[in-house]
Amino acid sequence: MNRRYFNVLPFLLCALLTAACSDVRELDSKPRLPQQPNIVWLVAEDLSPIIPAFGDNTVETPNISRLAEEGIRYTNVYSTSGVCAPSRAAIATGMYQNRFGAQHMRTTNLTGYGPNGLISYEAVPPPGVRMYSEYFREAGYYTSNNAKEDYQFQKTVTAWDDSSLDAHWRNRAPGQPFFAVFNFGITHESQVWAQADNPLLVDPELEVPVPPYLPDTDIAKQDIRQVYSNIVAMDRQVGEILAELEQDGLMQSTIIFWYTDHGGPLPRQKRSLYDSGMHLPLIIRFPDGWRAGETDDQLVSFVDFKSTALSLAGIEPPAYVDGRAFLGDYLDSPQRQYVHGASDRFDTEYDTIRAVRDNRFKYLRNFQPDGSYYLPLSYREQMPLMQELLRMRDNGELTDIQAQWFRETKAAEELFDTETDPHEINNIAEDPAYAGKLVELRNELERWMTAIDDKGLMPEAELVESMWPGLLQPETAAPEITRTGNTIRLSSQTEGASLGYQLLSEGASPGESWQLYSQPVDLLPGQRIAIIAHRLGYKPSAILTVQY
Repeated sequence: MNRRYFNVLPFLLCALLTAACSDVRELDSKPRLPQQPNIVWLVAEDLSPIIPAFGDNTVETPNISRLAEEGIRYTNVYSTSGVCAPSRAAIATGMYQNRFGAQHMRTTNLTGYGPNGLISYEAVPPPGVRMYSEYFREAGYYTSNNAKEDYQFQKTVTAWDDSSLDAHWRNRAPGQPFFAVFNFGITHESQVWAQADNPLLVDPELEVPVPPYLPDTDIAKQDIRQVYSNIVAMDRQVGEILAELEQDGLMQSTIIFWYTDHGGPLPRQKRSLYDSGMHLPLIIRFPDGWRAGETDDQLVSFVDFKSTALSLAGIEPPAYVDGRAFLGDYLDSPQRQYVHGASDRFDTEYDTIRAVRDNRFKYLRNFQPDGSYYLPLSYREQMPLMQELLRMRDNGELTDIQAQWFRETKAAEELFDTETDPHEINNIAEDPAYAGKLVELRNELERWMTAIDDKGLMPEAELVESMWPGLLQPETAAPEITRTGNTIRLSSQTEGASLGYQLLSEGASPGESWQLYSQPVDLLPGQRIAIIAHRLGYKPSAILTVQY
């Protein structure tokens, strides 16, 4: 053998082995998925990370624990609000709710809940913004939602194949990939008192953790036991969906998300921008066992969910989103440095608070410092624990920590070290040792609010007028048809409107389920077609029915 070639042989072998190892690492860096994986979202309401998979072993949750063992636990996930409707607006659009006027809780049904003189209204996202489900439909997915909506606007008629109590992937065409959402209302705040007459699913004497900002009384502990009982019920409902996936042979082709729509249901949790209101658990299970049992502590915001789900399906996220894909083909780097949150009107009561958080420190800006942290909400005051807090406040029985929430004024700025102070009790904004962090997070909050043109600083009546001139809801322009032979193309003069159609049999009238128009439609001679246009926040157009 030529000595020169002999001398380079070890280097060639090393290079080949290195390349092979690199290929293996590259393969292992992404899940091995079908071309169009099914995606299921299991969404519990009003729940902080108080389950075994996230370190709280008060009750057992075998189904969620199974998902955690087979999936990835994300421990640094935050809603964009401490309440559901604004947060769902952010998830559905991939945009911060206070960017487009969806920040107040709530907007679409103010009867009995809104300030006097304010009309019910829909927030109006910018033109071209579509709900996440439409992108899946456009890619050939069957989309179903069972069944909560509550997006601060009405869904477009083309948003889902089915959004109802009967919605299920089993209603799709054979072999069609699906994106299915199931919502579990049993953990909702209202169920703390609504379930009180039913037997607990936990030991009636169960020892439960009581956070320091709540009283350690029998009434408080009973409501907290109810919270854990509802968790047990929710876990069983999750188990039913998992059993259906297994019965249908879909566990090995489906990505499963389990998460909650914001933090906990109790006083000083729900509606709060403290971690008790924004911090939530997320588990993502991949069908190939990718990263099974791992914990991921990167910062994740609700505005990231839309981009990530689309990315996992191989669908490029739209350019208008505020979020980033943290998984999938369109994963964005680098990871987040900050997450942001907004708190505005709740029912009849106004406040304006903004928050920014890094991996350790939380900064809050109170834009109405002359008002109390506590807002009197008749809905929340149905909870026995809330009644107990008010009784103890009036009798002077609260500890200093418990009384903080009832202070008549707020500090203009708050800063908390969530590592040493996880309940955010000790405001260190005026501590010189943290002056640098205070300036950093203050500047980041101001940058964010400017970047999104935060609508929360606008009086709500003025906001509604800007979206609904003359306080009249804008209406989507009727669809227009261009025909070439037996092929038709649809459009609308309303910028960003979605278009839907139905092929009708002789004598039939249009139903509620619309096909999403994404490409020209070929018709048979004599075929009847119904057409509609709908932009988010607008009224849908009149239905146009034609025959060729």
